[in-house]
Amino acid sequence: MVTVRTTHRGIAVLATLAAVAVLPGTVGVASADAVPGYRTADGATQIGGTPSTDDAPQLKPGLHTDAIKRGEQKYYAVTLDDRTNAYFSAVAAPRPGTKVEDYGDKLTINVQDSNGNTCDTGASPFFRGGGMAYPIADYATRRIGADRPDCQKAGPYYLVLKREGAATSGPDTWPIELDYLEEPPLKGSTPARPGQGTWSTATPAPRTDPTKRAARGGTGFNDAGSVATGVWTDRIRPGETRFYRVPVDWGQRLNLSAELPNATGKTTGFVGNALGLGVYNPARGAVGTATFVPYGGKPAAAKQFTAPVDYGNRFNPVDAVSAMRFAGWYYLAVSLHPDAAQYFPKGTDLTLRVDVRLHPKAGPGYTKPAGTFSVTPQDQETARKGQTAQEAATSGTLMTVAYAGIGTGVVLLAGLGTWTLVARRQAPRAAGVAGASGEPPAPPALPGQSTRTTQQGQRGAQFGPPRGW
Repeated sequence: MVTVRTTHRGIAVLATLAAVAVLPGTVGVASADAVPGYRTADGATQIGGTPSTDDAPQLKPGLHTDAIKRGEQKYYAVTLDDRTNAYFSAVAAPRPGTKVEDYGDKLTINVQDSNGNTCDTGASPFFRGGGMAYPIADYATRRIGADRPDCQKAGPYYLVLKREGAATSGPDTWPIELDYLEEPPLKGSTPARPGQGTWSTATPAPRTDPTKRAARGGTGFNDAGSVATGVWTDRIRPGETRFYRVPVDWGQRLNLSAELPNATGKTTGFVGNALGLGVYNPARGAVGTATFVPYGGKPAAAKQFTAPVDYGNRFNPVDAVSAMRFAGWYYLAVSLHPDAAQYFPKGTDLTLRVDVRLHPKAGPGYTKPAGTFSVTPQDQETARKGQTAQEAATSGTLMTVAYAGIGTGVVLLAGLGTWTLVARRQAPRAAGVAGASGEPPAPPALPGQSTRTTQQGQRGAQFGPPRGW
């Protein structure tokens, strides 16, 4: 009881943080049947791209949010040095239920220098899920050492986004999230592209661990649930896309399988693009194209098998290999077509088989900490626990505050006990003084408080601990 009394402020802080801790798992769904849309980063900066370079807003490293209409082109200004690789990703996140055209609706991403020369054009992300709206993403880069001499200099550059789409697609404005990342320079020479035949292209069998663990997919990159090597289960609803993330170190590769169970009803329909599985690298670059498989009531599996992570992969002309260019958190996006509701009106179990293959190797050696482009022991632990990034960060904060609260309570309790003991010992001696002056004696100073301040503060006040304890 004493601890509660002396540390109620600390407990209030803990209660507040505990309440905040559950927020990353919530998505603000209007009803139990609503499919949640993409959740942007809590700390993202709102920015408005312009149709001209003249008044283009300055883009800083970090996450930003904007929106784009069909047929619209937007410019963002950036200032780059002549040493650092810069990655600019864009996530287009039309709300679930938005009408989209496969292959026709897409987002073009490119980087230009101040003269309008194109430094890089990303593989324009598009939809291929049978008319299903889901988040699509990719990046464009200004890479040092590329064969574009005009783009190697320090100075002003522009990120250019363009949304393309037919008049038959939905007119809705798409929310977009931009991410600007910088990859540090290397200490030594640049690693060469891995030679042909240095790794196998034969897809191995999927993971078959006897024990399944519960995963919690998120709505996008920011609240993706962490997974590690093993077999995981989750729930997915028709029209929903769930994101997961897994740490993949240098030299490692992914073997993935997302699976639907057999249907238990008598429906005999057929969904051509029922289940999709896409993979993205730490800079939100698409690792090839997403795999979509049909569903007709029997078990179905969408699979992906990646190249090993290698710095030199960036020189490979094959997009699926080129994207496996740095270590870090890789993201898995699993989509279930709305038409699957004929089989799973209330959603279905989803099995995710994750196999991080091969042993980690040493990285290329950056001139400073790689940050996003690295895997730490804490990342591995977070993945094993199946935590989101917010949960991992908040749990650490909660523990710190909890220990601080306990420590503060002990100090205050000790100080209060000493203060009370001294007051009792001085009471007999102070009795005569009280009788002569008609006022109660001033209590001794609390730890860290001068006697003069205590005496002034207690004049005319009730004897006892200061208010607010």
